Amino acid sequence: MTVVTADLAMSLDGFVAGTDISPDNPGGKGAEALFQWIHNLASWRERQGMTGGEDNEDSEIMREWFDSTGAVVMGRTMYDTGEEPWGDEPPFRTPVFVLTHRPRRTLVKEGGTTFTFVTDGIHSALEQAKAVCGGRNVDIAGGARTVQQYLRAGLIDELQLHVVPVLFGAGLRLFDDLGAERRRLEIVRVVDTPLATHLKYRVHK
Repeated sequence: MTVVTADLAMSLDGFVAGTDISPDNPGGKGAEALFQWIHNLASWRERQGMTGGEDNEDSEIMREWFDSTGAVVMGRTMYDTGEEPWGDEPPFRTPVFVLTHRPRRTLVKEGGTTFTFVTDGIHSALEQAKAVCGGRNVDIAGGARTVQQYLRAGLIDELQLHVVPVLFGAGLRLFDDLGAERRRLEIVRVVDTPLATHLKYRVHK
């Protein structure tokens, strides 16, 4: 059964990006503090075509995400701020559906990643992703505004947060703009490591 997930690194005070986001600095000011724990993990390096790295609990959690994800949905800003964008061989290695108001042809990249640009809304993007995910999960990759849209619509089944021990004080919060409806979450797993606290929740509908 396909599960719709969202998986994000977050500061202790709830920010998933810093201030001054731009194409040259997609995570905003200070964002390296959110992601530096990932870069030396064996599973992450393998995904980038590199060798070596730490093979630990953090790495296994990242590998679990890679192995279980069959398609990805992202917003146009996340696509545009990828590395030109996302290089010749992006790390997704699955179909990616990009929410946009600007139609363009599907891009086929090396390594199994395709970018399909969806102009008719979040439900259409999700249905297209489910149709090609091969029974694996569909991940709502971001950015925060895209995840917020899917949360408001009640379309996310599981939420995994990698809470990094840093305080931002300002930036882009994940849980802003969710509306007044109360949502109940069930804790599925908590893994605490020296690098991050990994929190996995099931979202009750």
